[in-house]
Amino acid sequence: MGSFSIWHWLIVLLVVVMVFGTKKLRNIGEDLGGAVKGFKEGMKSDEAAAPQVEQKGGQTIEGEVKNKTHTNA
Repeated sequence: MGSFSIWHWLIVLLVVVMVFGTKKLRNIGEDLGGAVKGFKEGMKSDEAAAPQVEQKGGQTIEGEVKNKTHTNA
């Protein structure tokens, strides 16, 4: 009762092919593959374009705000 056998999956695949047709399924596969490829390329270009942040030793300055002014640009 737990998992489906190979025959259940073959019947489901047959029904899906009959409902959508092979041409539409092929187009969906191509679109999905193109989207994944574009996503991977975008992630690679983001990593290459990300600025490198240098961390230098510094000092902490503590203070208190006495006057707060707002300027509208």
